[in-house]
Amino acid sequence: MSILFGNIAKSVALVSFGLDSFAESLSGFVILWRFYGSHNMSAEENEKKEKQAITLVGWTFFIFGAYVLVDVIKKLVFKEIPQPTAGGLTILILSLLIMPILYYQKYKTGKLLQSKSLIGDSKETLACIFLSAIILIGLGTNYLWGIWQLDPFLALLVSLFLFREGYHIVREKDACSC
Repeated sequence: MSILFGNIAKSVALVSFGLDSFAESLSGFVILWRFYGSHNMSAEENEKKEKQAITLVGWTFFIFGAYVLVDVIKKLVFKEIPQPTAGGLTILILSLLIMPILYYQKYKTGKLLQSKSLIGDSKETLACIFLSAIILIGLGTNYLWGIWQLDPFLALLVSLFLFREGYHIVREKDACSC
C-alpha cells in the first residue's frame, strides 16, 4: 500500500518506505529460513547457515539503498513534488507506533540467541522507523512551507544509512563466531 500511496503522492520517501517493507519481509524470510530446522543441525551447519543468512540480510540493505538512491536522483532531476495522502499518512503513523516494539523484540531475541543475522534483521525494522519519521517530516514541511526538496534529501540520508548498515552486516559475517 505504501508504494501505491507513494506513487500517488510522488513521494520518493513513501515509495522507499514501501520497498523497505518489502526488503524487511525478505529479510524476515531469510531469518525464518535460517532457523528452520536448526535444532537438528550440527554446530558447523548452524554456523554456515548463520553466515549465509547474515550475507543475505546485508544484501537486502544494499538493494534497498540502491533503489532509494536512484529514485532520489530521479525526483530531484525531474522536480517531482510529493503530496501527502491520507492513506500514506495513516500507514506512517501506524508504523511509528508498531515498529519500535517489533524492532526491540527482534533485537532482544537476536542478542539472546547470539544471532547476528537476527540483529541485522532488527536493523531493517529500525530503518523502517527512521524512514517513517523522515517521510512525515518531509511531507509536513512540503505541506506547510512548500519545501519539497526535503523529502528526497531525507530519503538520501536513509539511503546512506542503508549502505552503511549493509556494509557492517556483511563485514560482520567474516568476524562471526556463531
